[in-house]
Amino acid sequence: MLLCAQHILPITANPIQNGAILVRDGEIRDIGEREMLQLRYPKEEVKDFGLAALMPGLVDLHTHLESTVMRGIVHDVPYPTWLMLYVEKSGRLSNADCYDSALFGGLEALSAGITCVADIASTNAVHRATRKLGLRSVIYREVGAMDKRRVNHAMKQATTDIARWQDESASPLITIGISPSALYACHPAILGRVAEFAQKNGNMPVAMHLAGSAEEYNFVKYGSSVLSVHKMDNRRGFVEVPPWLPTGTTPIRYALNWGAFETEKVMAVHCVHIDDEDIEKLKEYDVSVALCPRCNAQLGMGVAPMNELLRAKLRMGLGTDSPVAVDSTDMLFEMRIGMLVQRAVNVGQFLDCATMLEMATIGGARALHLEEKIGSLEIGKRADLIAVDLSGSHQKPMTDPVSAVVNTCAAADVLMNMVDGAVLYERGQWYADVEVAKNAARVIKIREKLGK
Repeated sequence: MLLCAQHILPITANPIQNGAILVRDGEIRDIGEREMLQLRYPKEEVKDFGLAALMPGLVDLHTHLESTVMRGIVHDVPYPTWLMLYVEKSGRLSNADCYDSALFGGLEALSAGITCVADIASTNAVHRATRKLGLRSVIYREVGAMDKRRVNHAMKQATTDIARWQDESASPLITIGISPSALYACHPAILGRVAEFAQKNGNMPVAMHLAGSAEEYNFVKYGSSVLSVHKMDNRRGFVEVPPWLPTGTTPIRYALNWGAFETEKVMAVHCVHIDDEDIEKLKEYDVSVALCPRCNAQLGMGVAPMNELLRAKLRMGLGTDSPVAVDSTDMLFEMRIGMLVQRAVNVGQFLDCATMLEMATIGGARALHLEEKIGSLEIGKRADLIAVDLSGSHQKPMTDPVSAVVNTCAAADVLMNMVDGAVLYERGQWYADVEVAKNAARVIKIREKLGK
């Protein structure tokens, strides 16, 4: 099949005007000017998207599809309040609810041009949903226990689930990983145990929330924040009695001291409250970083030092984070918000559109160590690509399609989503083994329960 459009954005090469991409057997076999490719392959079926950009699928480096159903329910509150409400309401979800929620979130991701998600999950719902949809995914089984006596039990449960998920998943599109819970919900011994398990199992991917909020920073370094214990007679919040003791160090170096980075494929999510030494350590241990600028802004968590991280040449990309916080799975909007926030707070360090588009595509692929397969349009890579409508762009006549995508487009402008050569979404229609209307009806029922 020849996919044609007025603009091709390979990401790792210059844009091509009036271009085409040859896709066969799930792989990109050729790319170039449309006229030349049609002469070269005269018998190929042609699909023409007109005034659009064909580009690599977006890599959502951090999300929680299990919680899609809670979108808009915990709203307009700062991070500590949001966290407590989220924990309370998510406890009402059954495993079946989580599956319907993850399926709904996966459908939204496909219609938003996302071809790969990295998701930290506590149930097998996301694993089942992405397999059903044909969505490429890296799924990290979360493991946490604050009480040291429960660490072995928590690890056993997690590793048992991981083994089962790996056995169930026959799809090469799905990679299983492991994730320690957030530092305020996790005994430090788990950090080293997770890294050890990952290393012994073929350097399994590891993801962890790190340095996302001032509350977490103060909790770790000073032992005092809204997350900590203030009364000694009961368990309070996330912490056992006796309470957490101050460590005198940053969350990044705390995780490092407990062996969290002693494996090859570690990804730190957020990295908002970090200093220069933290960045040096992340670089030294080749830790990937997933930035979630829209969630950080929405919950008042702060602004990550994106420019400093870019200068350090870390593996880095963008994630939408929890739908409970951001209300939509829209990586195109994520790029724009992230860029504008950085421009506003870092006067004199101007962040351009091309950098943001790279972070949302090849940057995310590098962070997941998948850059040999996805993230750019190159011969030999898997055909994970999307078409984005530019006919409604305010940049007409168009001189820079990259700027048009980042500055003017949103999820609603996605015309087509292809994963591994299979069209999964096109012009309002999903091509997946899912009854979309029934799934939406179930989600509405679940939301009624959560709203009480």
